[in-house]
Amino acid sequence: MHTTLFDDRPYGASPTEWVRNQVAEYESSNGTAGNTLRDSGLPVIIMTTIGHRSGLVRKVPLMRVEHQGVYAIVASRGGAATHPGWYYNLVAEPRVAIQDGPAPFTATVRQIDGDERSQWWTRCVEAFAPYDEYRKNTERTIPVFLAEPLTA
Repeated sequence: MHTTLFDDRPYGASPTEWVRNQVAEYESSNGTAGNTLRDSGLPVIIMTTIGHRSGLVRKVPLMRVEHQGVYAIVASRGGAATHPGWYYNLVAEPRVAIQDGPAPFTATVRQIDGDERSQWWTRCVEAFAPYDEYRKNTERTIPVFLAEPLTA
């Protein structure tokens, strides 16, 4: 399933089996299945980007951190020393699709810092406590983006 924003591009499924499977389950059920992080019960969303090198549609499940219709996108990669590959997709093309339930919507992302990032980081840790441990396990500052729905 493609979102309207990316219908003209081919889909490049993740090479990671659990990511591929979760995206497929989420989308085929319109968000009623595959909508939590494995057995944790914690909700996830699906973010769709364009691969910065391949030009393919890429999809990834991410922790659901939402406030007043805006979503935080946390490039934690589990506290690894490097950013996740999709971080570079967001830098190259800030238009994304977010699926939180049955229908994806188009959003624009922007990386945040300073007080805004601090406020959102608190929300991120409240939604998914391991983010705080990830922060302690890496020397890099974990990027946080906001995905804001496009209007009209």
